[in-house]
Amino acid sequence: MAKATLNGTILAETDHYEVVEGNVYFSPESINRAFFQTSDLHTTCPWKGIASYYDIVAAGQTVKNAAWYYPNPKAAANNIKDHVAFYGMVKVER
Repeated sequence: MAKATLNGTILAETDHYEVVEGNVYFSPESINRAFFQTSDLHTTCPWKGIASYYDIVAAGQTVKNAAWYYPNPKAAANNIKDHVAFYGMVKVER
């Protein structure tokens, strides 16, 4: 079981996740979409591809670009397609 929280608000919880480079990637169906807003930010990883980002709006605050995912990953990272990972301000437990 993995769980992601921000100031006590549960953002994601699942038994189905992947760990890549030390980051927990939550399955797309496990995130509570009410707290996620699409960001305009995109970055590129040489082996995973182009990452898209979400702002998190929860617990009375907005955290810009707090989560990322790969909508069209390169073949080597296909196991994390659409899975969501979080930056350090979000507490991830497993």
